[in-house]
Amino acid sequence: MKVIVVGGGIGGLSLALSLHQAGITVRVYETVWDLVPLGVGINLHPTAVRELTELGLADDLARAGVATQRLSYFNKFGQLIWSEPRGLGAGYNWPQYSIHRGQLQMLLLRRVRERIGSHNVRSGSRLISFAQSRDRVTATFQGGGSATLATDEADILIGADGIHSTVRRQLYRDEGEPRFAHQLLWRGAIDAEPFFGGATMIIAGHFNQRIVVYPMARGAKGGDLLTNWVCQMTVSDQALPREDWNRRVDKDRVLAAFERWRLPWLDAPALIRDTPDVYEFPVVDREPVQAWSFGRVTLIGDAAHPMHPTGSQAGSQAIVDARVLAAKLLANADPIEALALYDAERRPAMNEVTLRNRRLGPEAALQLAEERAPGGFDRIEDVVSRQELEAAVASFSLAAHLDAADVNGRPSFVNNGAVGR
Repeated sequence: MKVIVVGGGIGGLSLALSLHQAGITVRVYETVWDLVPLGVGINLHPTAVRELTELGLADDLARAGVATQRLSYFNKFGQLIWSEPRGLGAGYNWPQYSIHRGQLQMLLLRRVRERIGSHNVRSGSRLISFAQSRDRVTATFQGGGSATLATDEADILIGADGIHSTVRRQLYRDEGEPRFAHQLLWRGAIDAEPFFGGATMIIAGHFNQRIVVYPMARGAKGGDLLTNWVCQMTVSDQALPREDWNRRVDKDRVLAAFERWRLPWLDAPALIRDTPDVYEFPVVDREPVQAWSFGRVTLIGDAAHPMHPTGSQAGSQAIVDARVLAAKLLANADPIEALALYDAERRPAMNEVTLRNRRLGPEAALQLAEERAPGGFDRIEDVVSRQELEAAVASFSLAAHLDAADVNGRPSFVNNGAVGR
């Protein structure tokens, strides 16, 4: 079997490693000519760390990231709403890692090139179209900005090419642009002194305005940690043009909105001022669809289920997509049947997570506290009951298959050195 993967991001590269582990021939095509470590932070939940560990990347992750030990929610005054252990401390057999997205992509890329050969990673190749016959898929690519077209054939084609997926656009020609939530993200990273022991992720605020801060790597100076921060806010702006995504913006706009966010244990304005580059992103997703798999073609990651960043799910779920898909291909001689089984297993859960994220997902506790005590509180128990807080967090974990018992008890995709379910 031969597979074409369109997209060299986290999902596409994880898929390439998984297919290689399963003994399946794979070739990756990426539009960007020179892949460099762009972006800021990402959280890898134990469900994804498990899969990367089975791919032999545990030591790489431990060196590159920070093992997150706790997640804490606060109101806009810095008063504690909810706190829970993460990773090993929460009963998982694997840690949770906060890591620089670009560094994660680069370490995946290195391992892919080592295992499948650099000649099978074709950068600077933009997918133009694909066509299916009874037993093959033919993909047409344009390379290096030239007018020259090249084709490749395979048994199946996987779209791992993100929220603006060319593969998805051919499957859903009338879908249009992503759905803008009328919220913007401003993001940056800066070496900073640790807070709460240096292994805690915090989320503070409410639906219309909140911050997320966590360490993701060792800093350049002893004692400091490379700290990722996100400021998210509801805006009346129209959706940003695609070419303006991930653009640098003036810090003054962010400071104007978050100047007062000096919490007892974190000076958010100081983080913003000290950050060299601040980037702006729209909060977008797409409506869930009724199918990802069409014959010999399917989708994974943001091409399949683009979602709001609530709950830090996108990267982790793309990795799990890749592993499930590889397992189905190994277990089924008919690739069309394998893609259909993958679709049936993954799509319903991811559709539900996408819709839950629009309602703040596990972070719904923030909004409950804001609505009931906008001026703050003495005890959170007087505002939101423990049962309500636990239900908000637990229901999302179950829907996203993040529960520790589910993750720990899932049969391994690796059996005797090969992928299997």
